[in-house]
Amino acid sequence: MPTQTSRSGLLFALVAYLLWGFFPVYWKLLTGVGAFEILGHRIVWSLGFVLALLAARRHWSWVRALLREPRVLATYAVAACFVGANWALYIWAVNSGHVVETSLGYFINPLINVLFGALLFGERLRRLQKWAVGLAASGVLYLTIAHGHPPWISLTLATSFAIYGVLKKKGPLGSVEGLTVETAILFIPAMVWLLSLEREGTGSFGHASPLTQTLLAFSGVATALPLLCFGAAVRRLTLTTLGLMQYIAPTIQFLLGVFLYHEPFSSTRAVGFALIWSGLIVYTAESLLNHRRTRRQALLASYEAA
Repeated sequence: MPTQTSRSGLLFALVAYLLWGFFPVYWKLLTGVGAFEILGHRIVWSLGFVLALLAARRHWSWVRALLREPRVLATYAVAACFVGANWALYIWAVNSGHVVETSLGYFINPLINVLFGALLFGERLRRLQKWAVGLAASGVLYLTIAHGHPPWISLTLATSFAIYGVLKKKGPLGSVEGLTVETAILFIPAMVWLLSLEREGTGSFGHASPLTQTLLAFSGVATALPLLCFGAAVRRLTLTTLGLMQYIAPTIQFLLGVFLYHEPFSSTRAVGFALIWSGLIVYTAESLLNHRRTRRQALLASYEAA
């Protein structure tokens, strides 16, 4: 029977993945604004939001410790570059009619994480994990041959977010503190860009419709809120449960792209997606079986010890 903690964890995870899933709707409402201008506002307002949270909690002790660790600070600087690039490409892709391809990127992402675990951390791929990665790779190869070029939007989104995850794994800060450092690092170039647009008279803030200005101002909340919910869910749920729920967001994005925005989804594309989805099914089933096997072994060991 689920505990109060696990129930709240499920709620936090559900909110996070639903918000991420419906992100295309938010950015589509800003189609008239350039992708890099949206990115600039997303960075600036995100920093403002997380600083307000830290001020409310009076939680600043970690800053001095971080400044004494240049290597850790450098790790977050590199992470900031990767998440900034990921955000920029995602916004551009959504507003350029590539919502389906962005969803594919986040379907591929878990398998990229598995591959990185093997290549960077020496984690051994189990047999079915190899099959899962192989099926996904064959899907990408099929799409590359069929369309004459690889699905670069999907691959770049998946890879950049996977690298960001690796860097965050090495960092000691919590989700709010980490996002504060990352957006603070990106703040100066973002603000310079926004001010240059205003000076040239091409900026949207202060000149566009009230709805557009409101959406730009709340882009920080839209960015930080699902991250905070996800951080709360991680502390309350097993990684296996989170792993199963992570497909909520790209599934919603895929359905939005096909049925709401009527992006083309040909039979050729369907074959490539089917191969990748098959890899995800194998990966998910294998993860569940391995989790149950590990838990059973732990229970047997505890009984024998008793």
